[in-house]
Amino acid sequence: MLDWTDRHYRYFARLITRDTWLYTEMVTTGALMHGDVERHLRFDEAEHPIALQLGGSDPQELARCAKLAEAWGYDEVNLNVGCPSERVQKGAFGACLMAEPELVADCVKAMRDACGIDVTVKHRIGIDAIEDYAFVRDFVGRIRDAGCSTFIVHARNAILKGLSPKENREIPPLKYDYAYRLKRDFPELEILLNGGVKSNDEIADHLTQVDGVMVGREAYHNPWLMAEWDERFYGEAGRGLGRDDVARAMLPYIAREIAAGNKLRNIARHILGLYQGVPGARNWRRTLSDAALLDGANETLLLDALPRAPRAEAGCA
Repeated sequence: MLDWTDRHYRYFARLITRDTWLYTEMVTTGALMHGDVERHLRFDEAEHPIALQLGGSDPQELARCAKLAEAWGYDEVNLNVGCPSERVQKGAFGACLMAEPELVADCVKAMRDACGIDVTVKHRIGIDAIEDYAFVRDFVGRIRDAGCSTFIVHARNAILKGLSPKENREIPPLKYDYAYRLKRDFPELEILLNGGVKSNDEIADHLTQVDGVMVGREAYHNPWLMAEWDERFYGEAGRGLGRDDVARAMLPYIAREIAAGNKLRNIARHILGLYQGVPGARNWRRTLSDAALLDGANETLLLDALPRAPRAEAGCA
């Protein structure tokens, strides 16, 4: 979710759901070792619970970054062993690491030794033509032995050459049963399923087989999907905000960001889907994606962008 689940999107998502775990976009160890740590790790306290997702393959560097994650207040640090991007592979991390379970185990152990927060792993079910369930079973078993107890399973193979990251999310077939089998084979582990989930009913169905579900792009494009998660999946009272309430709740945040030198366009792009499926949503999307209107605009542009068509959504102002 590079360039998608940044801190602006996560603050927005937290206005919709209070209990859902939020994950950062993947941050490389190199970016933290040699770049602007504050830019990559800063987040709002409202974002808890929040996990930092790391990309890397050097155990010592990952250990230092895990320690940084703990120092900055993250609740979890997640090692990405699932990204199929060729650019990521050139850095010797991502899905290609599934071919080196001993190295991944060393990375996980080093991270666990360096910090006191949970260390989790996100991975695919196979790479290239390796489609045998035994491959992912043995991979998970080896990483479990290194001390990892939570695995996020993107239920597709990663094709390391010849497919773009987008094609890797669409062409390799989904095999949810592999994640289900992992839970049966490792009942002591926390197994979360990822990939292709588009509805709350689908989430509910998967939760009869695994411990959790990670939703990525659907939650980004259709964020109101999250509005019932607290009550339906956590047994907690929801935020009780309607879509208009969420839009207005973003105003103070945007004002602070603009005062700090940020641009409205950097935040507005993440909230275009708020009114997905609601009459009048086009005005919202059109206004907040208009470069001329965004240029020099402040938070009040959101009020001009609110859908004008009457609607009968409970909780909407």
